[in-house]
Amino acid sequence: PKTLPAGLQRGTGVRQVALTFDDGPDPVWTPKVLDRLRAARVTATFCVVGRNARRHPQLVERIVREGHQLCNHSWNHDLDLGRRPVAEIRADLVRTNKAIQAAVPGARVPFYRQPGGRWTAEVVATAKQLGMKSLHWTVDPQDWGKPPAATIAKRVHNAARPGAVVLLHDGGGDRHATLAACPALIGDLKRRYGVTKLR
Repeated sequence: PKTLPAGLQRGTGVRQVALTFDDGPDPVWTPKVLDRLRAARVTATFCVVGRNARRHPQLVERIVREGHQLCNHSWNHDLDLGRRPVAEIRADLVRTNKAIQAAVPGARVPFYRQPGGRWTAEVVATAKQLGMKSLHWTVDPQDWGKPPAATIAKRVHNAARPGAVVLLHDGGGDRHATLAACPALIGDLKRRYGVTKLR
């Protein structure tokens, strides 16, 4: 794998692990993921796409109301955003934060996550200037590839370590397998490490 730029947050800094959900909010899957998290009494970080936040402000509002954290995941899930001119990167991130804050005035957006993990030094620096830490991950069960729920849970189980940041998806397509994996996956992580909010 290509080397990642400096300045990425890749762990929780404590023994407990963190859950992150990317590419929403999605009107079908995000409410169901939120229900699962509430049932398990854990909080997560939602890496939201600006365009989706603008379309579904009530879901952004629910994410915040239920105690979860927000992460800017670019306006349009642009995989190549990090390689664009800095002014374009900045405009994209600002536009996304504005859409989030239109849904929840005064909402904190402490993190940025580059689509596809295609980080560049420029996107990390721009996020930092806008007050956001660049959030990577340590456990990727590749749920976007739509493996069965048992496979998603097993991959997380095998890859999890103290302080891990787990990458999952509540948007970007049919997420029934991710949803089905959540109770076992979250239960396993809670038992082994505990689940915490990112700092």
